[in-house]
Amino acid sequence: MLARALPKLPLLDIVDSSEDEKRMLVWAGSDTDPGRYFLFDRTTKQLSEVMLTRPELENVAMGTMRHISYPAADGTMIPAYLTLPPGSSGKNIPAIVLPHGGPGARDYWGFDWLSQFYASQGFAVLQPNFRGSAGYGDAWFQRNGFQDWKVAIGDVSDAGRWLVKQGIADPAQLNILGWSYGGYAALQSAVVDPDLFKRVVAIAPVTDLEKLKSDNEGYSSYVVVSRFVGSGPHVIEGSPARQAAKIKAPVLMFHGDQDLNVAIGQARLMQDKLKAAGATSELIEYPGLDHYLEDSAVREQMLRKTAAFLKAPVK
Repeated sequence: MLARALPKLPLLDIVDSSEDEKRMLVWAGSDTDPGRYFLFDRTTKQLSEVMLTRPELENVAMGTMRHISYPAADGTMIPAYLTLPPGSSGKNIPAIVLPHGGPGARDYWGFDWLSQFYASQGFAVLQPNFRGSAGYGDAWFQRNGFQDWKVAIGDVSDAGRWLVKQGIADPAQLNILGWSYGGYAALQSAVVDPDLFKRVVAIAPVTDLEKLKSDNEGYSSYVVVSRFVGSGPHVIEGSPARQAAKIKAPVLMFHGDQDLNVAIGQARLMQDKLKAAGATSELIEYPGLDHYLEDSAVREQMLRKTAAFLKAPVK
């Protein structure tokens, strides 16, 4: 009934209700609508709008997000979401591959504040649900995106190659940006194929897998994290901080110094290794903030800083 009443807002959630469930607070949204709240009276069948989730974005043009699939190097079709700038032809434009965090997570269709911001700045944004993502079964998850990093990072890099092959991305303006594991994927992609992405942005990234384990010593999560990362050659080969000399693209990193998910020492180590290798790199630290940088002014600064960085000509 709600879906029929709100055909342009297919994402529906019953947020709360009266004790007798005759009145319901409903949230509805879409890829181009951040969402709005409605009060639904089941007795009178009346549906009235209460408030907007992001009122500042009302009547602001958004990029449509569509599901696509692209082939990985081994022929496996990788599911992803592509957002183009509003009104764009989607041909030979600046582009960003935006791998999600986790890696035990996935992207979904719907409003995404990061992809919509960069689309508003003229970038095509591709969000791959690479192998190692959750939600597609055990075979897809494999041994996760760290132990099987070569597969996961290969899928992420192939997302960039697909954008170029389709004529969507200008190869000279193909970038990668990620948060948490996504930041790790951004850095490690630049290690594996140094010429593919022209600029790299990593927010709260994992940069050294052995350090990720040692950072958890003294915490109840130590055994879980150690087993998740595993042991063997992949720990060194899959650590961008240990392969920093291979990175050619300029790097911009952000990290909160109260991050309990990924210690800020990960980004500091990466910055030291990049500088030692003579690379172009900048690390911006945010005192008092955690993994999610939940501060409106900080997020605004970060978005503006990254947009300027990604738009700057590559020397």
